[in-house]
Amino acid sequence: MEYIKLNNKIEMPLVGLGVFRIEDDQMDQVIKSAYEAGYRHFDTAQMYHNEASLGKACKQLGIRREELLFTTKIDNQNQGYEKTLKSFTESCKKLQVDYVDQLLIHWPGQDAKRTAETWKAFEKLYEEGLVRIIGLSNFTLKHISILEKSGNIMPMTNQIERNPFVTQLELIPALQAKNIAPIAWAPLRRGNCLNETIIKIAEKHQKTPAQVLLRWNIESEVMVIPCSKNPIRQLENLELFDFKLADSEIDAINKLHTGERTSFDPNTYDF
Repeated sequence: MEYIKLNNKIEMPLVGLGVFRIEDDQMDQVIKSAYEAGYRHFDTAQMYHNEASLGKACKQLGIRREELLFTTKIDNQNQGYEKTLKSFTESCKKLQVDYVDQLLIHWPGQDAKRTAETWKAFEKLYEEGLVRIIGLSNFTLKHISILEKSGNIMPMTNQIERNPFVTQLELIPALQAKNIAPIAWAPLRRGNCLNETIIKIAEKHQKTPAQVLLRWNIESEVMVIPCSKNPIRQLENLELFDFKLADSEIDAINKLHTGERTSFDPNTYDF
């Protein structure tokens, strides 16, 4: 595994496992096979309603807490200073942990005051050592500017939708210029991202299309959190460090951009 060093000097693995849409009765086996494959970062959210099953599955591994990196996200309805602190405590109980490695604001919304209050709670948790990495999810530069004006600590990460149809070619370098590390969610577009360009590149490198898409992210220093219940796919999604894409191949993938998202547009989405 390779790592990225964040602006607070903590290192995060380039590849983690997302557990979106993994049911409670599937979690034990999914986490067991993922851990055996080499995953150490597991990404959940309050909105996924599976923090408790993830915590239970990881506890059953029988390993030291320090070996794992947990990410969870504050749900929209739990934003605001007091609500954030209360819901964070509940998430820790469900995950069976004393601290969370990475905590993210799941969606920015359009309420600047609420965003600032939520971030104030994040800063408190970080300063108290209850969270090691505080970051964002689905934030645009407009939303980040709110925190730059009102906050004391810059976000360390920003998890964004990124795949060949939503390339984020302007946002990613802008984040990196601010020392905010980008993380791609839905990097495989939930299994709906195949086309002739990607297939040809995969055949040339004797890799799967999924491996090509993940490698495309990594070569831009973008972390990825693909979701998979399949032990074979889990392992394949880690086998990304024995090949490189040519500049022409990266350009070809970049040109697939259509702007078609799999979820909400954070520029307009409110809750």
